[in-house]
Amino acid sequence: MVEIRYFAAIADAVGKERETLDFPAGATVADLRATLAAAYGPDLDKMLSVCAYLIGDELTRDPMAALSTRVDVLPPFAGG
Repeated sequence: MVEIRYFAAIADAVGKERETLDFPAGATVADLRATLAAAYGPDLDKMLSVCAYLIGDELTRDPMAALSTRVDVLPPFAGG
């Protein structure tokens, strides 16, 4: 089981701040993106393609990065 936490525009797009999904051992960010696009529609994958993923203490955009028990999905943030 992987706890997925959504932030900012991604949370708005999926309509929640977190959910728990079941993935097999060795699942990757690419697997997460495919699962989310299947659940929420292909337009979400466009957003996910520019997101960073916090897996443990590592921030990555690598689609082959292995998932851990918690993944934060972080869209680009604008600041001023």
